[in-house]
Amino acid sequence: MSMITESDEGKSVVRDDTTVGIVATVEHGTAYVEPDPSLTDKVMSQLGWKDIDEETFPLQDDEIADVTDDEIRLQTSR
Repeated sequence: MSMITESDEGKSVVRDDTTVGIVATVEHGTAYVEPDPSLTDKVMSQLGWKDIDEETFPLQDDEIADVTDDEIRLQTSR
C-alpha cells in the first residue's frame, strides 16, 4: 500500500465505485475526508462516520485498498 502524503489532498475517495468524499487534508500520514453531501446514513454508518460530529473523517490504514494518481480506493463493503 502507498503511504498517504500531502500530495493526496484533493483526491476522490471511492468505495465500491461510489465517490464517498474528497481528501480535505493530510496530517501525519492520515487522510481526512470531507464526505460527499449525497451520502446516505447507511453508507455513513458503514464507514463508521455516522456518529462522529466532525466535518472531516480520518481514514484508517486498514480501510485503504489502493492509492492511484487520481483517487484513494477503499476496501470493498463489509
